[in-house]
Amino acid sequence: MHIKPFKAIFPNLDYVTSIDSFFGSVKEDYPEYVESGFFKKSEIPAIYIYQIREKHRTYTGVISSTKIEDYLDGYIKKHEFTIPAKEQRQLQLLLRRKAIVKPILLTYPDVPQINDLMQSVVEKQDPIFDLEFEEEQSHHLIWAVSNEDLSQQFKDLFEQHVPHSFIADGHHRTSTNALLYNRGKTAEQKEKYNTLLSAFFPASQIDIYDFNRVIELDDTVSLAKFMAHLSNIMEIQILDGPQKPSSKYEITMILNTNEWYLLKWKPEVLSHQRHSKEEILLDCSLLDTWILKDILQLEEPKENVQVFYIEGPKGLNGIQKKVKKSRRAIGFCLYPVQFEEMVTLVSHGKVLPPKSTWFEPRMKNGLVVLEF
Repeated sequence: MHIKPFKAIFPNLDYVTSIDSFFGSVKEDYPEYVESGFFKKSEIPAIYIYQIREKHRTYTGVISSTKIEDYLDGYIKKHEFTIPAKEQRQLQLLLRRKAIVKPILLTYPDVPQINDLMQSVVEKQDPIFDLEFEEEQSHHLIWAVSNEDLSQQFKDLFEQHVPHSFIADGHHRTSTNALLYNRGKTAEQKEKYNTLLSAFFPASQIDIYDFNRVIELDDTVSLAKFMAHLSNIMEIQILDGPQKPSSKYEITMILNTNEWYLLKWKPEVLSHQRHSKEEILLDCSLLDTWILKDILQLEEPKENVQVFYIEGPKGLNGIQKKVKKSRRAIGFCLYPVQFEEMVTLVSHGKVLPPKSTWFEPRMKNGLVVLEF
């Protein structure tokens, strides 16, 4: 990967009275904030270390600029398809702001030398920002690496040891940036959109959570028939209470707001899927094919208004709340996709099913900005 220093735009904290409120509104209100003097540009180009400290977890990564050609040439790899309507929305925001207000979250297999260099900066330098977000009970800290020799060490290590990176969050922001670059008719226009604001977090600093489903059933669906069909493809075990699956090829299900079941795919189902020569069998794909489409007759689950997606960090309570709000609903808890599975699929030119992963950490809009 080719990373380089840049002159970042930072918030002027002298004008910020509520950290949570300000950074929660930057996504929409950035142009107004700039006009009112809420942001200022750094004088010296730098690479930045970004650290997020939560109650039980700390995430550390590198923020830099990268050229959009790294994405177009396949060095930055995607794991999901983009949707034109979302790209249109991102295009409007990007052109209105004239800035990227949140880095793309990229991940890569750990490189010990890069980890050591990041830790050295954290230990030896004072952060330029240390912001506490009370609502989330987290601290976001930033260190500036403006020393040319130290910056060059980071650049050399990424170029030598990180041949590829993978988009964890920001597919539509990346594709929109590439769209503007490709549509540039002059060298000046292309150069304007040739830079991507990137945050590189090694795999050890990334958490991949499950992305769960709640299905609203119409009155034509018989729960007795549903369970009968389900028993043909899965082993069904009654649970004493709420529980997430403990391993791959298991799903837990909530029915009638308080009935919990452990579901395990029958060997013949897995054997059938393996004969299709799929590189990786994912529970979310199996669920979409064998249950949502075959049993419940829900085509294109991602676009279906009966299907709701619940982020893994919301836990079992998130699933239960959604099921209880619906008159007739079923909830499915999935085992998280593993980093190695994502890498294998992407390396074979495949993408993950929609809404199959939830990546953390989640960075803040407006904390590090790159203007065009």
